[in-house]
Amino acid sequence: SWMMQVARNLTDGIDGFLRHKRYLIHDRDPVFTSEFREILKGSSVNPVRLPPRSPNLNAFCERFIRSIKEECLDQLIPIGKAHLRHAVDEYVAHYHRDRNHQGMGNQLLDSDLASRSSGPIDCHVRLGGLLKYFHRRSSAA
Repeated sequence: SWMMQVARNLTDGIDGFLRHKRYLIHDRDPVFTSEFREILKGSSVNPVRLPPRSPNLNAFCERFIRSIKEECLDQLIPIGKAHLRHAVDEYVAHYHRDRNHQGMGNQLLDSDLASRSSGPIDCHVRLGGLLKYFHRRSSAA
């Protein structure tokens, strides 16, 4: 009954997390019952179960969760829902724009910024200095 309430909260038409979403990918944990999946389907959210014995399908998600926990959330004490959302939004922006990615040859995803090799060095700060990114300013700026 608790998971059915969670499904109703997730698919709430006003502020549900899955509002305007089409899919929910989940593992084969027994908490994701058939009743849970039916509530999702009733709200036009298609629940997708991962195949059995497929640990690598979740690897990208698991890596992102580990990164956001270690680099951001473990360092904060959120004082409310808005504060937590702001922290997550800032980290996602940092993760995609400012953070080097080892799987991409330790480069930034935005190759325009990564190609600068001269100019003064600037520091871009997020979350009051918790997340920092040092980059070279373009010579035209």
